[in-house]
Amino acid sequence: MIDSHQHFWRLSRGDYGWMGAHVAPLLRDFMPADLAPLMAATGITRTIVVQAAATMAETDFLLGLAQETDFVVGVVGWLDMDSDDFAEHLAHYAGQPKWVGLRPMLQDHPDDAFILRPLVLRNLARVAEAGVAFDILSFTRHLPSICEALTRTPGLKAVVDHVSKPQIAAGLLDPWRDQLAAVAAFPNVSCKLSGLVTEASPGAWTLDELRPYVDHAVACFGPDRLMFGSDWPVCTLAASYTEVVEAAHALLAPHFGPEDLDKVFKTNAERFYLGRSDVLGGD
Repeated sequence: MIDSHQHFWRLSRGDYGWMGAHVAPLLRDFMPADLAPLMAATGITRTIVVQAAATMAETDFLLGLAQETDFVVGVVGWLDMDSDDFAEHLAHYAGQPKWVGLRPMLQDHPDDAFILRPLVLRNLARVAEAGVAFDILSFTRHLPSICEALTRTPGLKAVVDHVSKPQIAAGLLDPWRDQLAAVAAFPNVSCKLSGLVTEASPGAWTLDELRPYVDHAVACFGPDRLMFGSDWPVCTLAASYTEVVEAAHALLAPHFGPEDLDKVFKTNAERFYLGRSDVLGGD
């Protein structure tokens, strides 16, 4: 199985601007040796590590870890989408072993319509042309702009992280429900079932609380465009790695048989990030 979304960090690097007292349990190093036994206990054998800092220095740090860590099969890094040097940086990282995509931290940008800036759109077109995977880190309020960007960038191979972080703790399905469906209407867009426990009731999440959001994601994206992701170690604010894996299985089992579960937990991520369409017998 593949965990399509996890993180590593070393605090002494000093560029994790989003960290603070509000996430105190995360204020320590999280490295491959910490994750390996958790994977072994749950049957996860490979991971995609995703950027957690808006710097290329962190991307280089993750690529270094990936070269030393057999179970890390891909790195989703960061590039400045609003830079005149973007094309040069994209070409550089596209040539690096295990670099499989990029993620701007849209949720943290003060401009909710950042993705629609003219230079950002031109660079997004370069991403689409290169066939590079594009991770979308967003809240519900960003989805209308994302739909517009997808319309203006046909063929972009994108994935919505964390189901776009619906307001689970508040029990709100709308307007997230319709807006996620609008994004799912683009056939080249996938969705990660990740990050749900940390959007749910603090310290008291339940499967029943998560179920309507997973059910809707399943209805929108189906078995061929969903991927499991743990969001470790961020998930540990609310649940253990094992609990996250078990919750995903429990919530998906009513929808999918073994073949489709294998897609969500393995082959969809292989195809999306590693170019392994052959694993599904596709083209």
